[in-house]
Amino acid sequence: MVASSLSLALSILVAISAGVVGCFAVMRKMTLASDAISHVALPGIGIAMALHVHPVLGGMGMLFLGAILIWALETRTGMSTETVIGVVFSTALAVGSLLASGEDLVEALLGGPGTLTAWELVLGGAGALAVITLVLTQRSRLVVALVSKDMARTVGIEVRRLDLVFLLGFALTIALGLRYLGVLLMGSLVIIPAATAKQIARSLNGMLLAAVTVAVTSVVAGTLGAARLRCAPGPVIITVAAAFFLAGLSRRRV
Repeated sequence: MVASSLSLALSILVAISAGVVGCFAVMRKMTLASDAISHVALPGIGIAMALHVHPVLGGMGMLFLGAILIWALETRTGMSTETVIGVVFSTALAVGSLLASGEDLVEALLGGPGTLTAWELVLGGAGALAVITLVLTQRSRLVVALVSKDMARTVGIEVRRLDLVFLLGFALTIALGLRYLGVLLMGSLVIIPAATAKQIARSLNGMLLAAVTVAVTSVVAGTLGAARLRCAPGPVIITVAAAFFLAGLSRRRV
């Protein structure tokens, strides 16, 4: 009972981090790119399995490496973030498919239920709090950089460093959700609540609050629903989030 409560508490923290990061990902027009970034974890998961290391650690390491690679290529080549991520995503997916196979690949893609260890709880909680703190403390700079990078440089914001910090925060958020949602679904938890919030919110604070509310509600309802249905929580969580998105579209039309 205690273990389940701690796992749910960690899931809620991850949902909050996904909600706040997702808002800026949507505003940066990284909707499709966000899902692609999550696939970068596949090679790391495959290598970790081969070395008998925890898959999440391998996925996290590869996500950080991928974020730095995306940032470096974007900076050096001048190509758009979506283009660079598309190249990295395709390569990572191919390599990951070669390194992981069978049931291990399915679990890496879709996640699965299980009891979290003490170090997973500590690492996950610390990581989620770090992401939440990062976005909330840097949100003014992120907004200025979104409006105009030239204006951001004028007021003393180091845009390149800010872009790297955001990508690393995004990568960490994806890594935190790999345990339950897997590579395929974690990107959806980042984007769908934020996209829903964008439909109904009229300010940045309202968008952040709405995205967090949708993400947390989806995780709690999806986890409880999956327990009753005796299935993996990931697909149920994303289905609940998608229902909120559709409801948001209906409200906007009205």
